[in-house]
Amino acid sequence: MNQEDRLLLEMKNTSELMLDLAYSALIYRNRDMAKEVIELEDRVDKLHEMLIRSALSGEEQSYDRGLIIIKISDSIERIADAALDIADVVLRDIDLHPVVRKSLDEADVVMIKQRVEPKSILHGKTLGDVKLATETGIWVIAIRRGNDWIYGPDEGTTISAGDILYARGPDDSEKKLYSWIKAK
Repeated sequence: MNQEDRLLLEMKNTSELMLDLAYSALIYRNRDMAKEVIELEDRVDKLHEMLIRSALSGEEQSYDRGLIIIKISDSIERIADAALDIADVVLRDIDLHPVVRKSLDEADVVMIKQRVEPKSILHGKTLGDVKLATETGIWVIAIRRGNDWIYGPDEGTTISAGDILYARGPDDSEKKLYSWIKAK
């Protein structure tokens, strides 16, 4: 996979996470998740700029490939901007139309952002070791480790203290995940 492919994949993964966080921020009126969307949008902007520069350099591909890369990158950038618009509703405390509020209130899936504690049963284990999805019904969609991101972690991904897990699942499973994250 070349650099442009890696950048496009990271843009796609980041924009998907942004949408998840933006909708969750809207459902739960969660300003922290909305602020996270803003930070991620800055990341997408930088990736977008890097891709355009690379595509225009013409070193690795033909003119047609460069044009396709720019078009895809622009589309992903617009998706990220849309997620930012959703988060902005939360940050500016805009009231939603009652029909929209009712549909959001009926959602039975939660988005969780939680830091793994040093004494967590998850620390030092892989997602496969703890069978997190099977045991809790919660699916980890991304992990932030310092400034780095792991998108779509699999069963071989090791969880460390300090990692911030971004997970999604049924709201009745949220308490079990919190107990796993907090203590042994």
